[in-house]
Amino acid sequence: MSSIPPLIADLALILVVAGVVTLLFKKLKQPLVLGYIVAGFIVSPNMPLTMSVVDKADIHTWADIGVMFLLFSLGLDFSIKKIMKMGAAPIIAAVTIIFAMMMLGNIVGHAFGWSKMNCLFLGGMLAMSSTTIIYKAFNDMGLSQQNFASSVMSVLILEDILAIVMMVMLSAIAGGGTLSGGQMLESIMKIVFFLVLWFVVGLYVVPSFLRLVRKLVNDETLLIVALGLCCLMAVLSSRVGFSSAFGAFVMGSILAETIEAERIIKVVEPVKNLFGAIFFVSVGMLVEPNVLVSYAFPIVILVLTILIGQAVFGSLGFLLSGQTLKNAMRCGFSMAQIGEFAFIIASMGLSLGVIGDFLYPVVVAVSVVTTFLTPYMIRAAVPCYDRLVRIIPHQWVRRVEHSNVGTPKTSVTSENWKRLIRSIAMNTLIYGILSAAVIAVMFNFVLPPLRLVSTHLTGTHWAGNAVCGVATLLLIAPFLRAIIMKKNHSEETKMLWTENHLNRLPLLFTVLVRIVIASGFVFYIVTYLSRFSAGLIISLVLAVITIMVLSRGLKKRSITMERRFVRNLQSRDVAARVHGDRSPLFEQHLLDRDIHIGQFLIPEDSEWAGRSLKELKFRNRFGVHVSCIIRGVQRINIPTGSTVLFPNDRIQVIGDDEQLSAFGKSMNAEVHKEDPEIEKRDMKLRQMVISGSSPFIGKTLSESGIRDKFNCMVVGVEEGQEKLTMINPSRKFCKGDILWVVGEQEALDKLEDSPCLS
Repeated sequence: MSSIPPLIADLALILVVAGVVTLLFKKLKQPLVLGYIVAGFIVSPNMPLTMSVVDKADIHTWADIGVMFLLFSLGLDFSIKKIMKMGAAPIIAAVTIIFAMMMLGNIVGHAFGWSKMNCLFLGGMLAMSSTTIIYKAFNDMGLSQQNFASSVMSVLILEDILAIVMMVMLSAIAGGGTLSGGQMLESIMKIVFFLVLWFVVGLYVVPSFLRLVRKLVNDETLLIVALGLCCLMAVLSSRVGFSSAFGAFVMGSILAETIEAERIIKVVEPVKNLFGAIFFVSVGMLVEPNVLVSYAFPIVILVLTILIGQAVFGSLGFLLSGQTLKNAMRCGFSMAQIGEFAFIIASMGLSLGVIGDFLYPVVVAVSVVTTFLTPYMIRAAVPCYDRLVRIIPHQWVRRVEHSNVGTPKTSVTSENWKRLIRSIAMNTLIYGILSAAVIAVMFNFVLPPLRLVSTHLTGTHWAGNAVCGVATLLLIAPFLRAIIMKKNHSEETKMLWTENHLNRLPLLFTVLVRIVIASGFVFYIVTYLSRFSAGLIISLVLAVITIMVLSRGLKKRSITMERRFVRNLQSRDVAARVHGDRSPLFEQHLLDRDIHIGQFLIPEDSEWAGRSLKELKFRNRFGVHVSCIIRGVQRINIPTGSTVLFPNDRIQVIGDDEQLSAFGKSMNAEVHKEDPEIEKRDMKLRQMVISGSSPFIGKTLSESGIRDKFNCMVVGVEEGQEKLTMINPSRKFCKGDILWVVGEQEALDKLEDSPCLS
């Protein structure tokens, strides 16, 4: 019999041990991540007393796939719109904490005499708190609904995003082996360029593709398509110099804005759990007992660095973001641990060969200790606050508590300028990157074959240059027109133009700057592909820009493309509102008038079920309006009086607090009472014979009244055959017919005692 490959045996060992250990950790109410790490430690070659993995290389390959799928799932939980709505407070807190902890990690690493790369990667690891561990701790301690917990989760989301950027930066620095400011700036610009390009193109193409094939997609095909897109973006990311995990995160973020996001999260979850478990097991396999003993002192110091550093700088970051001192300390103390991203950053450093082998097990040990201490740090926040308040002067406390009160309001003009400049800058950046990407693709992939064909046919490459130039201009023309014309007729522009004549010159200057930027793209294309004189090139550029601005066709194309992009970006929110998972957009206008929308679920035993809105008279009884009924996948907007309610209907009702409260109480009160004699409702089957004097003789089933008068049902007639004969509605009863009747006990007794049957 043939032997199985070592990979299968290793996988069996890993999953069995991980299953047993995680069940134990589940029983002990500890994070499963720690269970996976312990399982990896047990099956590693460093434990001579237990069975160990044979082929570590294959396991690490699977672990790399696990990292990719972990970040893909993280991207599915990430929302660009959600981050943009957070405001500046979480950004201030996250940047403060990450910068301070990275500096602290570097200082501690240098104090131990470690290399620059070890210190740099150590700082990145210490800066990343664990979203999974904090989320579980909040749930276990019953704190997830408190105000400070939501602030912590907002900062953790931003930390995860910044961790992705940090990984790209560390990878770029590790590849160059230097920390020069020029390389840092180049890396940042490269990240921004490809992030914007991938998000814009992805959000334009992927949701449209999924919408097109929606009728063909089931859970199986959706899983294959989602993972295929994930791997495709991972390959593209690797080709341009980033990590595959970064590309997976980007694709997850793109899919997070589609209507299918919830389904994708559901079908990808088992795959992520499998490969994620293998990754964390591989983390435990790298832990060496002798390293832990040798580096026991650095481990203790790093644990203290995280606990004290997060308690101080974490609290400071939240304090600067506008939290009260008490909330800031509760937030900061909650983040005193490291987790998943520390392992990912460490594994990246090992794979690049830029950090020492000792750093990985040291970080794992630090993570395990800080994870166990997380609940105690959360509980210690309030006592530390009470002690701090008693120590520091009271005026300092009052100043800190009210530091965010009384900030001066900016004028309407200033706000309009800020919104306008921000919008113009964002549009110019996005359309500029799209134009640059099109030019790069055309010049690198389309121009060479066109030159070959042109040289073969005409003897020169100028015809190929001309064709490529015209095609490139046609492709980027909608983008360049948008750069020039976008926001020229916005509400902010109109208000600034009319309210003060001094605003008109700066407004015209913003248009001029955008014309220069758009002209720069055209100028580059013409100079790259031709040898015209400067005067002729300038004339061509001006002519092209004029045509772009005046062209109605380009205007229509530009508007169509933008509407499609906005539709894709908002599709998930629209679907959520249609399905009743979010409130309609117009609710904000109602809130201004102390009216809002309440959503109610019609109980299964409701007396309202089966009755029309006209009969129920909600407007007369409660003063409310039913704006929508959601029934399964069906949405009934503005239902009429003849619309009937059904059990489990979700209805959206408009009214004030008192009206909606009265409506909800009445809905829950007007239900059918439980039958006290439920046992009598049991159905029985009984055989009955029609007597000679029965009035049923000569009558059909409907004429007999067995169903209407006696509430019974004839299921068949016995005619001497093995099986009962289904009674024909037109068949007339005869003397001696043997009927099989179903009904409640009392109804059957009443029917049997009647003179109709013997």
